[in-house]
Amino acid sequence: MAIHRNRMFNPNQFKLGIFSANCSGGLAVTKVPERWNNSWENNLRLAQLCDDAGLDFLLPIARWIGYGGETDFHGSVLETITWAAGLLASTRSISVFATIHTAMNHPVAVAKQMATIDQIGAGRAGLNIVCGWNKPEYDAFGMELPSDHETRYRYGQEWFDIVRKLWLEKEPFDWDGEFFKLKRVYSNPKPVNGMVPIVNAAGSEQGRAFATKNANFLFTPAIDLEKSKTEMAGLKEQARAQGREVDVLTFSYVVCRPNRKEAEEYHHYYSQEQADWKAVDNIIELMFAHAQSFPPDMLKLLRDRMAAGHGGYPLVGTPDDVADGLERLHQAGYGGTTLAFVDYVKEFPYFRDEVLPRLEAKGLREKNSLQAA
Repeated sequence: MAIHRNRMFNPNQFKLGIFSANCSGGLAVTKVPERWNNSWENNLRLAQLCDDAGLDFLLPIARWIGYGGETDFHGSVLETITWAAGLLASTRSISVFATIHTAMNHPVAVAKQMATIDQIGAGRAGLNIVCGWNKPEYDAFGMELPSDHETRYRYGQEWFDIVRKLWLEKEPFDWDGEFFKLKRVYSNPKPVNGMVPIVNAAGSEQGRAFATKNANFLFTPAIDLEKSKTEMAGLKEQARAQGREVDVLTFSYVVCRPNRKEAEEYHHYYSQEQADWKAVDNIIELMFAHAQSFPPDMLKLLRDRMAAGHGGYPLVGTPDDVADGLERLHQAGYGGTTLAFVDYVKEFPYFRDEVLPRLEAKGLREKNSLQAA
């Protein structure tokens, strides 16, 4: 058996990853001119910076239709399997996920695509499964969005059962299911270690049942950290009842500056004075109407955070403030978080130089040895 190189299975540290760098604007729904340009050149530069710094993973968003507004937030998006393939070929240690909509990607094709990029990365690929929530994207594909979550997740479960069987079975097999009819299907090559790490955002009741049954890592927002402790304990117990162990991650955005006043002023400038409020309202309307990833009462608390970082947990202030915020997430029970910046390439080096050493001193991260490799 190959040695597992996927950093997602390193149990000894609070995991850190980058989220949404493949999308225009990243997570900041803002009109400022320095907002994130999701060019391939910028994504490659960011991935190599994060790889050298010892971060654990890169996680993209799969989008097909932007959110409109003055900036058409997420109107430009690098497709995630091809994006992951390029980054896995250009990095050494970091794990790279592909985000896949089950309804828009056939499981036989995905099984081979994922195995291929895992071969490229020598076991560093990961799969983020999305069972579908955004109606305009279904419309763009000429598809009907199922009105009930039960149907979406029955489809998603059958979809993933096929992918998993293609990875684990050596012989051809037939499949006679509710949604798929397959004849003598098989898939080679396999992922380097048989399976890749699976991520899923657990929102609705059906979504959490799916995630605790199938995923290694569940994503859930950090709004109230006291409530998060109870929520995470419930998710982990739900998984243990099925004989599984899962870890729970969240997502954050970072505004880190040498002094708190500078950080807070910039945070207010880009996320309030220069917010693309039309795009923000379009996001919230879609979430209310077509998703249960966030309960509606929670969304009302998220509008300001939506402009600043798509609803993520705010890490705003000095390097000490940001490190303390990450420590609070760890103390609440989260196993890690994604990070986002207004301009990832420009701002990440300061986070690397000032915040990562503080996390090492707190015992949340191991000292990075990659640069000496």
